[in-house]
Amino acid sequence: MTTDSTHTLTPEERAADLDVDQLKQLVGLVEYDESKDPFPVTAMDAVVFVVGNATQAAHFYQSAMGMELVAYSGPETGNRDHKSFVLRSGSARFVLKGGVSPDSPLVDHHREHGDGVVDLALEVPDVDACVSHARAQGATILDEPYEVSDEYGTVRMAAIATYGVTRHTLVDRSRYSGPYLPGYAERASSYRKREGSPKRLFQAVDHCVGNVELGKMDYWVDWYRKVMGFVNMAEFVGDDIATEYSALMSKVVANGNHRVKFPLNEPAIAKKKSQIDEYLEFYGSPGCQHIALATNDILRTVDAMRAEGVDFLDTPDAYYDDPELRSRIGQVRAPIEELKKRGVLVDRDEDGYLLQIFTKPIGDRPTVFFELIERHGSLGFGKGNFKALFESIEREQERRGNL
Repeated sequence: MTTDSTHTLTPEERAADLDVDQLKQLVGLVEYDESKDPFPVTAMDAVVFVVGNATQAAHFYQSAMGMELVAYSGPETGNRDHKSFVLRSGSARFVLKGGVSPDSPLVDHHREHGDGVVDLALEVPDVDACVSHARAQGATILDEPYEVSDEYGTVRMAAIATYGVTRHTLVDRSRYSGPYLPGYAERASSYRKREGSPKRLFQAVDHCVGNVELGKMDYWVDWYRKVMGFVNMAEFVGDDIATEYSALMSKVVANGNHRVKFPLNEPAIAKKKSQIDEYLEFYGSPGCQHIALATNDILRTVDAMRAEGVDFLDTPDAYYDDPELRSRIGQVRAPIEELKKRGVLVDRDEDGYLLQIFTKPIGDRPTVFFELIERHGSLGFGKGNFKALFESIEREQERRGNL
């Protein structure tokens, strides 16, 4: 990876006033040689959701999560099938789709799965080369390469299938200057942030976690390695990731420079139902369980989101009062008492430390939720917090009657 920002940063990252050093801290970028990559991925292009009410969801993501509405497609723009709202925060882009026509495929999808992620879209420099490599490795091509154009230019796209009903749309927008894609109109919201609100609450997508069926984690890890040239970044098995009642296994794959990271979870046999079992039961298939959002001030972000009604998982006081925690994490930028007040978890590894916290599920079904993460050198995922986190999730499962 060159350190020349004109070659390293995407237009979205430059527009968000991010630089290479900030990205190294925010999402843990590492050096890598793109010329040897059979499936080079530039960045996450968008996380695309299907929701039951996109109009109301767009308001939630603006008011509760500080995102900015930038583009729209719907009946007013000639799209009779559905409404689609495009929101931005730093380099992170979410697309919220909700069916308008009663016979829209999105309505059927929502009936089966509820609110959830349907597309983890990836920006790539060469759609055709990626599709050719994916096909040679046995991937299912959902959309052959095609182009869409308007007065802002041309976007070349394709799509491949991954776990469950999730897809990866591959996007080359190097010849396009519009707000999102052809068919979308630039749109600003009438929503106004509270006076004194931060410009944004998070700057980038750090990682997207997929839940798959028992026995399928290694299959999908190998799929990402073969089809997309991703590398194995970490794995968590056995006691790393178990409590008294439930267990799961997790491995992390990432593209060469770690800008795009996909942890993959599967349930493990235990006394009771794991969070992965609960997700698979209520989502109805494998899918994206949570999206981790990189922030450079997790305390401010948690305060702002909580003030707007976002619910976070509780962490017991005993977590912070444990002398072992304090000796293990050493000095971090915020006093332990401030982390305790907000329920923010902290973990340290050989590279540095990170701060993290998790929301409760954001929809009616106990499926999709968000993580906030603030990295200070650490390239990990909070291994030291797994037990405390999963016990917190189990308490919520028990309240729902799903443990």
